[in-house]
Amino acid sequence: MALLIALTAITPAFAATTYTLFGDATIVSGGNPGNAAQLESNEPGGFAGVDFNGTTLTTLSDLTNLATDYKFTENSCGGGSPRFQINLDNGAGDTGNIFVYLGPAPSYAGCPTGVWTPSGNLVTPASLVDTSQLDAGTFYDPYASALVKYGAYMVTGVQLVADGEWAFSGDQVVLVDNVEINTDIVTFEPNVPTSKDQCKKDGWKTLEDSNGQPFKNQGQCVSYFNHQ
Repeated sequence: MALLIALTAITPAFAATTYTLFGDATIVSGGNPGNAAQLESNEPGGFAGVDFNGTTLTTLSDLTNLATDYKFTENSCGGGSPRFQINLDNGAGDTGNIFVYLGPAPSYAGCPTGVWTPSGNLVTPASLVDTSQLDAGTFYDPYASALVKYGAYMVTGVQLVADGEWAFSGDQVVLVDNVEINTDIVTFEPNVPTSKDQCKKDGWKTLEDSNGQPFKNQGQCVSYFNHQ
């Protein structure tokens, strides 16, 4: 599975962690509640995902909580999708992902359609993760074991990816919301300005309108606030 795929527009979230959408990922209404990120794998090789930036993670041992709410609107979990990807590097040539799959183990298939489901914490000591891309890794690796082997590895990125269209007769589409990385929670709500001053000194670059669209300049940001 690919380590990471080309990224697109950057969008801030309501926490230290921000996010970047890539592939066929969009922000939609109908979250749990509010907005959600829609990840759609809709053609052979099609993919979608969210890349999480600005996390507090330095090494894998820093990661103690990883969770999300998810709802399938077309098909289900399967084919190793959707999954969290934790990008690791030990600085000595061993690089790769730990995959953390959504859905019921051990098949990670058969998720219900049309129902919001909380994943719970996916990195408890007994949680099974896929470390097979790393030296001495295995597909079903308890997270406690992964920490022993890779706890000192540097975390270089975290993504949530869907690319399982190939496992179904149609598209794989899933909504995700309330993504937790340790104590940070990403809710995919627009970061609208609450004062004119927020638009100044390049603050407009980190703000959005109520539809989640970024501002083109400071004047547009101020004008939006005035009209609210």
